Parts: sequence; C-alpha cells; structure tokens
Amino acid sequence: MFAIKKLKEMILGKAKSPQDRSVFQRLSLIAFFAWVGLGADGLSSSCYGPEEAFLALQGHNYLSLFVALASAITVLLISASYTQIIELFPSGGGGYLVASKLLSPNLGMISGCALIIDYVLTISISVVSGADALFSFLPSQWYPFRLYFAILGVCVLTVMNARGVKESVLPLVPIFMIFVLTHFFVIVYSLLVHIPDVSQMIASTARDIEVTRAQAGFAGIFFLIMRAYSMGAGTYTGIEAVSNSISILREPRVETARKTMRYMSWSLAFMVLGLMIAYLLFNVMDQPSKTLNAVLFENITHTWASPWGNMFVWVTLISEAMILFVAAQAGFLGGPGVIANMALDRWFPTKFASLSDRLVAQNGVILMGFAAFLTMLFTHGSVHVLVVLYSINVFITFCFSQAGMVRYWWHVREAIRSWKKKILVNGLGLLLTSFILVSVITLKFYEGGWITLMITSALISVAVIIKRHYIHTAKLLQRLESLVQTASLDVGRIPKEPPYDPKAKTAVLLVNGFNGLGLHTLFNVIRFFGNEFKNFVFIQIGVIDAGNFKGLEEVDRLRAQVSKEIERYLNYMRNNGYFAEGLSAIGIDIIDEIEKVSFGVLQKYPGAVFFGGQLVFPEDTFLTRWLHNYTVFAMQRRFYQKGIPFVILPIRV
Repeated sequence: MFAIKKLKEMILGKAKSPQDRSVFQRLSLIAFFAWVGLGADGLSSSCYGPEEAFLALQGHNYLSLFVALASAITVLLISASYTQIIELFPSGGGGYLVASKLLSPNLGMISGCALIIDYVLTISISVVSGADALFSFLPSQWYPFRLYFAILGVCVLTVMNARGVKESVLPLVPIFMIFVLTHFFVIVYSLLVHIPDVSQMIASTARDIEVTRAQAGFAGIFFLIMRAYSMGAGTYTGIEAVSNSISILREPRVETARKTMRYMSWSLAFMVLGLMIAYLLFNVMDQPSKTLNAVLFENITHTWASPWGNMFVWVTLISEAMILFVAAQAGFLGGPGVIANMALDRWFPTKFASLSDRLVAQNGVILMGFAAFLTMLFTHGSVHVLVVLYSINVFITFCFSQAGMVRYWWHVREAIRSWKKKILVNGLGLLLTSFILVSVITLKFYEGGWITLMITSALISVAVIIKRHYIHTAKLLQRLESLVQTASLDVGRIPKEPPYDPKAKTAVLLVNGFNGLGLHTLFNVIRFFGNEFKNFVFIQIGVIDAGNFKGLEEVDRLRAQVSKEIERYLNYMRNNGYFAEGLSAIGIDIIDEIEKVSFGVLQKYPGAVFFGGQLVFPEDTFLTRWLHNYTVFAMQRRFYQKGIPFVILPIRV
C-alpha cells in the first residue's frame, strides 16, 4: 500500500486539503492563465477555420473580406452574449445550466450532452491535428506512428489534468505565447507591407463582386458568402468554455471571467480577420499537402535573408502544431465540469461530481480522456473524418443558451431598464447560431455528421435512463421520510441531558443527514438490540464535491449544515432518555474521514460497535450497482482488518 501511495503521489502529486483556507487562491486561474487554458481552443481554430472559409469561396477570393468581417463580428457577438450569461450565472454551468434554468431541465440535459460530445471531439481533433502537423516535419516513414503519438498525447494530458488545473496549464504557457506572438507579427507585417495596395485591393474586390454577379446574380453572391461563412464555423468553437469553467477562475470570478472573455474574443477576431486579409494580400493559393497558413508564411519570408526566413516559418508552423495540443485543454477543463453539474442533477452517476484528493473532478477527466482515445481509435486518427464530426454539437448548445437568455430578458423586461439592449445581443446571437447550426448540419450530414447526432442521441438516452432510475429510487425512499416527520416532533422539545454511563454499551451510527435512511438505521439498532445500547454516537461527513467546492463560503455553509443535522439526532435521542454525542467533519473521501474520526471515538468508547445502513432494492441490477455507492461495505472491510466490529443493517425499499 505504501509503494502504491508513493507511486500515485509521484504521478498525480500530493493530496491537497479542501480545508486549507488558501487552497482556492492557489488552485484558481487568473485571467491570463484562463486565456491560455480556455482560449487556445478558439485560437487554434485559426489553423483551419479561416482556411475552410477561404477555400469554400471557390476562387472568388476577394469575397473573403466579407466572410472575414462577418466571422469577426460573429466572434464578438457570441462572446458578448456569453458575457451576459456569465453575469446572470456567476457560479458557472454554461450552456447546460442556462438551458436547464431558463428553458427546461430536459432541454438543459440535451444541451449538456451535446457539449460533452463536442468537448470529446475538441480533444480528439486537436491532438490528432497537432500530431499530423508535427509528423509532417519528420521523415515520411515515421508517419504511420502518428496515431500512437496522438494516443500518448491524450494520456499525458489526462494525467496532467488529473494533477490539477493550474498544473495542466502552466507548462503550456510558452507554447501559447509563441503562437500568439508569431501570428500577431505575421498579420501586422502583412498589413504594414501592403498599406500602399489598399486601394488596389478595394478595386479588386469590386471587380470580383461584379464578375460573380454576372455569373450567378446577387443571390449567388449571397449564397457563396454564406456557405463560406458556415464552413468556417469551427472558428467559433471554444467561446463557451469560460462560462462552463467559472469555478476554476480567481476571485472575483465574474470579473475574471469577463476579462478572460475579452482576451479570447478580441484575439480570435483579430486572428481570423487578419489571416484572411493576409491570404489576399500575399495572393495565397491552395497547394497540395500544405495548409494556407504554411503557404502564407513561405510567401512572406521568401525574400528574407537566409536562414532567418526558414527559421521563422519552422518556428511558426511548429507553434501551430503545438497550440493544437494546448487546445485540447478546453475539453479537459470544460468537459468534467459539465459532467459534474449533470451528475449533481442526477443525469449522470453521482460519482462524477466527487473530487479526488487533488481537488479535481478526476472521474470526469478520465472519462474525457478515455472517450477521446476511443474516438481516435475508431476514426483511425483521421483529421478529415474528425472535422466532419466536429462543430455541430457546440451550435446546439449555442442555440439553447441564446434562446434561454432571450426568454429571460423578455420575462424581466419590466424590471430591467436595459433589457432591450440585452435581448438584442442574445437575439442576434440566436439568429446567427441557428443559421450556422442548420447550415452545418445540412452541409455535413451526409458526409458523416449524422454520426455525431447519433452518438449524441445515444448519450441523451443514457442520461434519460439514469435520471428515471434516480427518480424511481426517490419514490421508493419517500415512505422512509415519514420517520423524519415523526422524529421531528421530539426534536422540537427542549432536550434532556441524560448522564453518560461508561458501563453501558455504545453504538456508533454513520449517517448522512437527518433523514429517513439515518432514522431507519437508528430504529433498527433499537429494535434488534433492545436496551443493550444506552450511549449513541452519530458521525456525519460532509462531502465536498463539485457542487460546493466553489469558495470558502460554500465550504463553511456545508460545515454548518452538517453540524445542524447532527444536532437534530442528539436532541431526539436525549429527549428519549439516551446519552448522545455527535461528531462531524468535511472532506472529499467519506471513508478516510470516518476513519480519522473513529480513532477518537474508540479512544473514548473502547467497546463501541459501529453501524451503517445500506439500501436493498427489490431487484439487484447493473444500474443499482453502478449508480449507488456501497461505502458501508468498503468501511466494513477496513474496520474488520483492524478488528473493529461493524454491523451493516439492510434498508429495504
């Protein structure tokens, strides 16, 4: 066990205490680091988004000015609408929470499932694209190994994110900054060198419009521009990541999120607009086995003195390859958060809301990494296939989010003076994202987009089955809640103070709140053992999970709630002539915390017997085993190893 613990610490790092008052400050990200971790997804799309749009114009290159301008405006508009979402939902949750609260829980679930699949594809396409780009610099005989390299990349990123958010972001900062600085230089250099050619570019654009109008009419021009605009839809993915990941941002979170969103939106809009203009200025043409960015960089540097030109091209292209790996971070940062929020609402197993000893939603991180691994395996690491599957789902979430916000502003229009401005922003966002969603589905459906929709539908079906099971379980447990009403009558009386009898036996009960489960276990102890136990000790552990690990106030609120629940047990037992004591703690692992507390209990009550209740369902199925924890069995095994009596009492439902 010691060797395993040391190996775990070496790979994942030492455990962090959620009760450390400074832990939130040390784990959270300032706006700059959040821009690196969350903004790389959007910025990396400049490696393929502008190219897709430019090539879709089919030679009418000067129309790209309109596409570029429309794309930049769309980036800023979607960002503005998500900034309003951040302000309205400062605790985070993004598209899932917005749709759940403002539309309906079922639509929120659909939005969340779509976003999870999108994040999986974000990881897959980013890592595979990065591997392709890197292996294009290596000898051709190495190319078949690129898939193994991509899988290794996913494994490394999974481990990095299992270590913690900040640990996964910090090593990526140099890569991110090299990419930003080189591409910023390329765009500014292109504009400065061609300042005298602005009038010529305007004239060429007018000629291109006239030629296209003569060939296809104004309707043809509009269709061509809109098609190119839709084909570049991958550019907008990643904008929603900030609103999904507010919980990892530094306080004050809303202001940090706003600042991060500004960094993301303006850098992405500048990159998209600048690159497409640079394509025009340097007359970039499609060349086999080369990206348009690679052609652009070569055209810019072909007059530079050797070896500086070649060196700059290599550094810039390698930074493009590496930024794609960084872009996968958006999936690892946002995906587990969405899964955790859905688990809290019982759409997914509740274990996905729990935190590891590194205070990370580790189950979600592992799930995202495993899903990305399977995706790459089944697509054989083909960027072409992944691009077809990509960028559909995020627009489902966009549409639901914008529709929810429009509905909200309309309902509160009498209470908020600036509602017209706010509903205009979200209304335009809804129109644009709906248009792009319909266009992308239409263009990509028969190419393989139907696979994405089918997988998303399958995940939705799984979520519905899980939710129905939890609802059914809640109904089965309702009959136990009558015990709470009965016991509450005694709790309200002024408690007596019976003396502690050291000669009497002590029963230690593990409870998780003043509820039917805990009271049923208590009454069973009294029913099965009669008056054998006169002293009762109640232990309750407040579990810190993704739902309450959002700041010191939430943790303090959890601690106070646990103490209040324990006090109700004590009042009830004292009113009925028993000596009672309560112990509570908060932590991320129930078993570890109970073991710590029980050490002190056994010192004071050497002959104590521990009791825990376990639900027994009418039928033992895969769902009951998978969706419900069996903590008491793990606790019993650990106590038995130490020779401590631990009795599990069945609770039939």
